[in-house]
Amino acid sequence: MRIVDSGVLSRSTPGTDRANLTFPSVLSKTDGTLIATWHSGTTKDCADEVVELSRSSDLGKTWSAPERPFGSPTLHGVRGTVKIVYLTELAPGRIIAASMWIDRETYPDAPGLFNPETEGCVPMSILLADSADGGKTWTAWREVPMPEEIGPASLTNPIMQLPDGALVMTIETNKHYLDTSKWYQRVVAFHSTDGGRTWGEPVNIGFDPTGLIYNWDLRSAVAPDGRIGAFAWTYNTETESYLNIHRRVSSDGGRTWSAPEDIGVTDQAAHPAVLPDGRIVLPWVDRFHDQSIKARVAPSIDGTFDPETEVTLYTHEAPKEDPKGALGFSVWSFGLPYAEALPDGTVLVVYYAGTETAMDVHWNRLAP
Repeated sequence: MRIVDSGVLSRSTPGTDRANLTFPSVLSKTDGTLIATWHSGTTKDCADEVVELSRSSDLGKTWSAPERPFGSPTLHGVRGTVKIVYLTELAPGRIIAASMWIDRETYPDAPGLFNPETEGCVPMSILLADSADGGKTWTAWREVPMPEEIGPASLTNPIMQLPDGALVMTIETNKHYLDTSKWYQRVVAFHSTDGGRTWGEPVNIGFDPTGLIYNWDLRSAVAPDGRIGAFAWTYNTETESYLNIHRRVSSDGGRTWSAPEDIGVTDQAAHPAVLPDGRIVLPWVDRFHDQSIKARVAPSIDGTFDPETEVTLYTHEAPKEDPKGALGFSVWSFGLPYAEALPDGTVLVVYYAGTETAMDVHWNRLAP
């Protein structure tokens, strides 16, 4: 695999509410155009955050000026922000947007989304919106009701459409902010057969009943044969260490899953791109070995990611002063790649990279 083109999708403006551009994703529509979304804010998590959107008609080489179509909606009278928006085209011109909404009022003095003392999370909800004109206009947000057992819901993947038209949404569970009980983290799948208007009961994808292993930031995609591959950022709570990425495969639309399989690369998986012939391109972030973003190709959703196909998309240079302290933040100032197959057989990967005061959204186009 090789890089055939690269550039900056959107450049940050230090000292403004566009200082940190992070959490990017991209949708390749059936008409050949692309829509990218990303988080914009003073920091990576802040009360002034908003999701921006841009379009490309030349396979990502150039992009339109950023728009802010999604706003910062209130929910049940509570002020909040939208942190992430993932787009899925269900039919030509018909797109569903899935977002993660953050409550900014209930715990106004919270240092972040998570309570460092309890491991609980501020209130979060999943909101959906629809577009019938290819993303030019959007309906109002609607909330997805969650069972109480889910707690504050995290969204780490776009909604997936199966060959029979059913939709699959994957959600990470969280404890409530003040909950001091042990955290048994899990990631689940919900199914919809009516275009996302209603959703069924949650099905476990990744769950360790002992609470030892966490399955974070699950990234998933549907293969041409209908199977789903899910890739987890795997964390051992006892050793407090990140393990290699683990893969699970479902052959029945996400209702049952294979046992987790170590795919031999570390540590945080990206959203994978699936090509029409079934090949899968998986980028990932290696934060703690060589501070880089890489990618490999596998012949199928359950195939081996051949080391000979590996390409390095980005290498992060940590500040020279105070190496330990600098590296501590530096490993979080790049990451979250997102891959999407393009009509010409190449793959576009978007990711963020920069410094604490300025993070930009970058892109690479790969020939697998």
